[in-house]
Amino acid sequence: MILSERRMFADPDFRLLCRDLDREFEIRYPDSRHNFEPYNKVGESAQVIVAYSGIIPVGCGCFRPTGTELEVEIKRMYVVPAYRGRGISRIVLTDLEQWARSEGYTNAKLETGIRQPEAIGLYSRLGYTTIPNYPPYVGVAESICMAKAL
Repeated sequence: MILSERRMFADPDFRLLCRDLDREFEIRYPDSRHNFEPYNKVGESAQVIVAYSGIIPVGCGCFRPTGTELEVEIKRMYVVPAYRGRGISRIVLTDLEQWARSEGYTNAKLETGIRQPEAIGLYSRLGYTTIPNYPPYVGVAESICMAKAL
């Protein structure tokens, strides 16, 4: 059974999963990942979800306010490869959306990459639609930006 828990930005399980995500980006985007590293950082304002299979952290995601009224940005979505295909990313994203909604946010946006078809598929299935790339992704050919009303 997969359980998700709300955590703080500094949570060691979240940090571990983010390191794994960054290593995956090294593989998927070997020539350009360094261009995205500054934008993949999240600070203490991030609201974090970590998914567990028993005591093993198997997935994560977070949101942070964008500075635009009532809008959050979804960041750091990741599932450990051995646990993919089990609906964990759906659980994490749905929990993030519910949490954001409970705090009064009405819109969510996110950025993903063209070499992440499984992420694009998930977001589309959950109602996200493609939007023009927002800063700092404007003009970045490898980026796809999406949004959804919560």
